[in-house]
Amino acid sequence: MENYYDSNSYGSYDSFAVSSASLIRTVYLWMTGALAVTGLTAWYVAHNAAAMSFIFGHSGVMFGLIIAELALVIGLSHSIEKLSPVAATIMFLLYSMVNGATLASIFVVYELGTIASAFFTTAATFGVMAIFGAVTKRDLTKVGNICIMAVIGLIIAMLVNIFLKSSMFELIISAIGVLVFTGLTAYDSQKIKEMLYGQPENDMTIKISILGALTLYLDFINLFLYILRIFGRRN
Repeated sequence: MENYYDSNSYGSYDSFAVSSASLIRTVYLWMTGALAVTGLTAWYVAHNAAAMSFIFGHSGVMFGLIIAELALVIGLSHSIEKLSPVAATIMFLLYSMVNGATLASIFVVYELGTIASAFFTTAATFGVMAIFGAVTKRDLTKVGNICIMAVIGLIIAMLVNIFLKSSMFELIISAIGVLVFTGLTAYDSQKIKEMLYGQPENDMTIKISILGALTLYLDFINLFLYILRIFGRRN
């Protein structure tokens, strides 16, 4: 991203440091808010028989929601420069709501105690790795690239296991998934900090903050789902 800092045009560097810190806080606040929207939506749908029947009783509806999720993520990621901050925010919150509807089944498949344990374990792991990514002086680019390639391998492995139906293979996939998204959390945290550090608060940096929140949101959700699959084996 272009470096917006120019002491002759914008004043002291301290003001930019404060602004960038505010933007970084905004990233995590948006991520937390989106997770809350997802959780509340999932809870509501899971406890509404009509909604559950409509979504999971009709393959076309579920397929449509998945397509909508992909469209929102791709649209937000590739059109961020053209969108207004309000439009980007609405798309992000809409995505988190649709994702919550598709995740409602976890309240049927898993016990509430298992879900809670997985969530708090995810929150603790995510928090530690986000802090590590933000404070470490080590360049995590190589780690991030390896993890991104590993995500492709995970998708292929999950598709293969649809036919194998191996519980042991599923456990291995889940364990690798935890490692991959733990690494991605640290990498994405570092990348977001580097993108926003020293930048003034304007429409573009606000939109980048929303995109950063989406990235971390996806890291958290995927980490949670892999941990949930591991914890769910105890049921």
